Amino acid sequence: MNPPRIVSRDEWLAARNELLLKEKEATRARDRLNAERRRLPMVRIDKEYSFDGPDGKASLLDLFDGRRQLIVYHFMFDPSWENGCEGCTNFTNNIPSRLSGLYDSNTTLVLVSRAPLAKLEAYKARMNWTVPWFSSYGSDFNYDFDATDENGEKPGLSVFLRDGEQILHSYSTTGRGVDILLGNYNFLDLTPLGRQEEWEARYNNPAQE
Repeated sequence: MNPPRIVSRDEWLAARNELLLKEKEATRARDRLNAERRRLPMVRIDKEYSFDGPDGKASLLDLFDGRRQLIVYHFMFDPSWENGCEGCTNFTNNIPSRLSGLYDSNTTLVLVSRAPLAKLEAYKARMNWTVPWFSSYGSDFNYDFDATDENGEKPGLSVFLRDGEQILHSYSTTGRGVDILLGNYNFLDLTPLGRQEEWEARYNNPAQE
């Protein structure tokens, strides 16, 4: 990254106000995108899925824990692995230790992985996490929601809505689609050095984009 230009306060303020206009437009664009996401059609889930949790066997409906909405983070943890994915670990470290804000909005957040529950529980204890974590070992769940394919595990997130006993699939995303949920990335995006990842270099010089 090239050294920053050093300017007067007035020059900085003019540049900052110019960027602010773009930030406001990006915010409005995200608001429009969020509204379009909420309008997505939904798919009825008729297939039965079984999970292993700390309280025993659970269905997909059980994962809602009585709330209307369910967010599932597909945590990459192959049954043969001894440790969870580094990127998914980073994601989970960014989850608030208290989920009451989501619960107050009638929404449950859980992790789901293919590794057996014993491995998940051991890793969860080692990382000192409290977020609910379920094993889909032996289930088609990961495959059906594009979290596992012939190449292995994939990170991602799926969202469900409950209408009585009926479950509807409303949204899924993978890869950088979950970036917005990583608090440390959002903090670093505000800094001159950014995330300090190689891919950012292509955006550092607008003339080369």
